[in-house]
Amino acid sequence: MSFLICDAIFLSSRVTIGSLQHIFPIIITILFSVVFINYAKRKLNKIQQKNALHLFACFVSLIVIVFHAHKISLGYYNVSTDLPLYLCSLLGLLIPIFTYYRKFWMYEVLVFWIIGGTLQAVITPDIELGFPSFDYFRYWVVHLGLLVIIFYATFVFNMRPKLKSVFKSFLALQIYIVIMVIVNKLLEANYFYINEKPQSASILDYFGEWPWYIIVVQVIVIPLFLLIYLPFHLIKKREKNQ
Repeated sequence: MSFLICDAIFLSSRVTIGSLQHIFPIIITILFSVVFINYAKRKLNKIQQKNALHLFACFVSLIVIVFHAHKISLGYYNVSTDLPLYLCSLLGLLIPIFTYYRKFWMYEVLVFWIIGGTLQAVITPDIELGFPSFDYFRYWVVHLGLLVIIFYATFVFNMRPKLKSVFKSFLALQIYIVIMVIVNKLLEANYFYINEKPQSASILDYFGEWPWYIIVVQVIVIPLFLLIYLPFHLIKKREKNQ
């Protein structure tokens, strides 16, 4: 009986920062990404490299689709809270488009969105139900999967952002925000946390209450993107000097 009670508590609890449920999937994904990227570079030809990444992206997208289909089947799907319109869920749904076409302009936008946004979600997870809930697996497959995909494109396909990519990605983000403002107004929703901060701990907690955290985020986005771009700039500079 005590085991059942512990399991129920474990399943119903929100994932906390630094817990085993938080750290374990990150470690597994780091190991997987190192093996996946190195194997693709050393053992696969160009077509196989493309197909391997595209299949992985389709798997990530399929998880998003199945998760939402499952919630609909349970009969409590709410368009004001459950649509895949949060940035990472939306990217998880659409990422096979990038891996199929591999357009550089897509990479320019995604490299900053994924590293800047998804990495924050990995560091401060917002998961109401822990292991082994479907939402737990969906959250980590999508967020960590997006990081694997963008690092694969960087190291296997040798894609690199340019300085102007920072501003292209920022402009694309503003378009997304405007669309979310309209959607939130129509659905009385809070997609992209525009109207209210997430319940779990996040970096937004340091930026004040609404609307100040929105303003602060807008101010720091370009510096954040520039910080993400810095390693690419330094590597490019070093290669030129060699």
